[in-house]
Amino acid sequence: MAFYDKVKWVLGILMVFVLIVATNLIDRNNFLRVKDSVVTIYEDRLVVNDLIFEMSKAIQEKELASIKSDSVFFLTENKKINKDLQNNILKYEETKLTAKEVKVFNNLKQNLKNVNDLELLLIKNKFDNNKGLEKAIIRVKENLYQLSKIQLNEGGRQMSISKKAIDTVELFTQLEIYILIFLAIVIQIIVIYKPKE
Repeated sequence: MAFYDKVKWVLGILMVFVLIVATNLIDRNNFLRVKDSVVTIYEDRLVVNDLIFEMSKAIQEKELASIKSDSVFFLTENKKINKDLQNNILKYEETKLTAKEVKVFNNLKQNLKNVNDLELLLIKNKFDNNKGLEKAIIRVKENLYQLSKIQLNEGGRQMSISKKAIDTVELFTQLEIYILIFLAIVIQIIVIYKPKE
């Protein structure tokens, strides 16, 4: 095999190798984006949505007890519910929060503290006046509703990121096929072509 033929073969193989490595790196980046998006949807949106649901259930129990002026609830079950709420808040804090979510979440924590303070006041006043507590509970419910909507919007945004990454992978896959066909033709021309001596 002549030196010129060896150079042609090396260049042809090198072109294919560079193309495969380049497309592989691009595909890898897009698959990482999809993976991160899916993990974010689960860990930071679905898990949080479950925490919001659990907190909503607990707040509904408090609201019902407040409306009924249920002294037994506030003297026995309320401590456990407050502990569960605090655990849910701590779990929520471990997730990635958006800027808007941070603001609403901080309001929720403050409003939960107000609810706890008003519950203690209600117990101290022998369950005489619960109007302030009912209003504080309504504010907590509004915060939970807002957080729930944020989860839905962020989940949609993450799905959009995944879809764009998948679309990019599909586009590059098609481009790879066309470029490989082109390179195969070029390599064939290089190999078959014999310059005049």
